[in-house]
This record gives sequence, C-alpha cells and structure tokens, in this order.
Amino acid sequence: MRQVVLDTETTGLDPKQGHRIIEVAAIELNGRKVSERMFHRYLNPERDIDEGAAAVHGLTLDRLQDEPKFAEIAPALLEFIGDAQLIIHNAPFDMGFLNAELKLAGLPPLDNPVLDTLKFAKELHPGKKNNLNALCDRYFIDNSHRTLHGALLDTELLAEVYLGMTRGQGSLLGEESAEEDSVQLGATGETILMSVRVLPANEEELAQHEAQLADIKKASKGACVWKNLAGAEA
Repeated sequence: MRQVVLDTETTGLDPKQGHRIIEVAAIELNGRKVSERMFHRYLNPERDIDEGAAAVHGLTLDRLQDEPKFAEIAPALLEFIGDAQLIIHNAPFDMGFLNAELKLAGLPPLDNPVLDTLKFAKELHPGKKNNLNALCDRYFIDNSHRTLHGALLDTELLAEVYLGMTRGQGSLLGEESAEEDSVQLGATGETILMSVRVLPANEEELAQHEAQLADIKKASKGACVWKNLAGAEA
C-alpha cells in the first residue's frame, strides 16, 4: 500500500471554533525510503491566528495574505494523497482540520486508512514522552534545526521516525540480509519485512562451544541436554 506522511499547521486548536489550516505538507514513502515526491502549501486562513499557535509555528496573517485559500489547493492535495495510507502524528487533530476544510470547500471527507504515530509510539514506549522531539532523540534523528514547528519539516522528521519505529532488528543488524522474516506488528496491523543477518560460527568458536559443552557434561555427570540432543540428531 502506498503511504503518505502528512502534517498541518493551524490558526488554533479547534476547527469547530472556526480555526483554519495555514500550512499543509505531505511526503510520499516509496517502500522503506522517503520519496522525492512531496506536496507543500502555505494558506491564507482568512482569519486571525491565535497568539499561542503563532508562538508554536511563527506564522502570521501578514505573512499569509498573498497565499492561496484551502479550496484552491484542495484538488491538488487530494490528487497527491490518492488512496494512500496516511501517516500522521496525533492523527485526530490533523484529520479533524482537513475534513473541516474539505467540508467548507464542498468536498467529501477523507476516508483513507490512517496510521497515528502518536498512538503507535505510546504502545511501543508506554510511560515515556512521545512527542516528535522526544521520538527524534530516541531514534537518533537530527532535529537540531527544528526551532519552530513547520508542516514540511515535521513531515520529513516524522517520516524518519516512522521508519525508525518500524525497522525492528534491521536497525541493529544492518540493511543487507541473508534472510528476511515477515513480522506482523499488532499495533498497526501492518506487515513489515525485517532484515536479519545470519552469522555462522567459525571453527575456533565451534571448538570453544564443544569444550564448554564437555565441561557442562562432566559437571552434570552426563546430563548435558545439548550434548544429548546432538547425539540423538547424529
């Protein structure tokens, strides 16, 4: 399934109170890599921006006066999204705003499958901070340039965070693999291939292993399970 990482910035916290989207960004994931395909627009909200929101993203109404309105960019945004699974951090917030804007534009709401990375992160790391900055630190993603929130920057960071959260043992054992195991992640319902590298023991390590088993057999008076199994298989 095609996947698109998406984020918005808004004039406030609640579309039911008339707040609007002022920035929207989406980045396509191509397999397990961030694609070069992206969508990004600043928007004129046609209303004031709450002081608290402006402090978070730094955008002002003066800055946005000459930008298009959401209804003008909605067709291009919907075309980019298509039927992709949307990957969003705190998805109810962004989906609420997107569907409110689509309704104002006379368009139907989104019915795409959605993966909420905040919910996923809470299941993976219960009791820990799971905001985007905390997840960047946890997965060793450089976010030093994130002095303010921004939809484009945050989608880029979230894409890397998502890949980190779903990489499993592949991040520890490297990208190339001798075998691949299909693993079902119950938290997302998504099947992900994890890379597993098989490293056979060398002759010296095998000899050390046999010596260790011999010591165990002697100490246990012949009750070494591994030796008995090896003998049975032979």
